[in-house]
Amino acid sequence: FYGAADIILGDAVRIDDFCILSGRIHIGSFVHISAYSALYGSKGIVIKDFSGLSPRVTVFSASDDFSGKYLIGPLVPAKYTHVTGGKVVINKFVQVGAGSVIMPKVFIGEGAAVGALSFVNSNIKAWTVNAGIPAQLIKRRQKGLISKKNKFLKELKSRR
Repeated sequence: FYGAADIILGDAVRIDDFCILSGRIHIGSFVHISAYSALYGSKGIVIKDFSGLSPRVTVFSASDDFSGKYLIGPLVPAKYTHVTGGKVVINKFVQVGAGSVIMPKVFIGEGAAVGALSFVNSNIKAWTVNAGIPAQLIKRRQKGLISKKNKFLKELKSRR
């Protein structure tokens, strides 16, 4: 954790070994971030309830300019670089497959799934399955997990 004061965690969050969380990050409840994932949140990252990142997922909220017009990297003064970006939002019930990369200013709609090794550089619509480089719509995703969540929360409440 880098800049832990800017990282907010909900209830029942599991972050596995060897993960990096840096910057302004807000993680909801019942979220799993698998091993070796990295969240670079200088411009903000939000991960909402009941979502997950599979192993080796990387989320960028900012990126250097690789055009060759500017220097890159954190060791160079900002006046010589051109970092751009914006908040990344991963909505409720989203699952991102292993090895995927999410770029800045991306909004992943509720219930969407991203296949393994995908490159997400544009918004993903709710309740869809997407995969590839760049990620593209494969099919619609079912919503049965909503009733499972309701049943789970009801059982959880009755145990307390």
